[in-house]
Amino acid sequence: MVSETSLPEILRARGLRLTAQRQLVLEAVHELGHATPEQLHAAVREVAAGVNITTIYRTLELLEDLGLVTHTHLSHGSPTYHPVSEDQHAHLVCRQCGTVSEVEPELLAPLAEELLRQRGFQVDIGHLALFGTCGECG
Repeated sequence: MVSETSLPEILRARGLRLTAQRQLVLEAVHELGHATPEQLHAAVREVAAGVNITTIYRTLELLEDLGLVTHTHLSHGSPTYHPVSEDQHAHLVCRQCGTVSEVEPELLAPLAEELLRQRGFQVDIGHLALFGTCGECG
């Protein structure tokens, strides 16, 4: 997690300032783990009612540019944002119950290596989502 002191430093290094909205959005991403902009908006509005959805989207774009959050498309709707961490993971999405779970990148390493070898394609594991049916629904 980005500490309260490191976020201002990261922003200052890019010539930006820390705003309450930026801090609140980053905190909400960390608290919720995986969340859509709409879910983040609802969480932030509990603390700061005046924050609009456009501010959420702009802040998420900035935080992603800064390397603090990333997104994955887990459904046909809005992307799902989560904190960037040292341990990348792919997402497993159950089409029946909607459960999202994480899978270690080592499990997908053979596929990623083969795609790189055969096609020169480098897989971004953190953006990978696999859809299917979970063990409880299957």
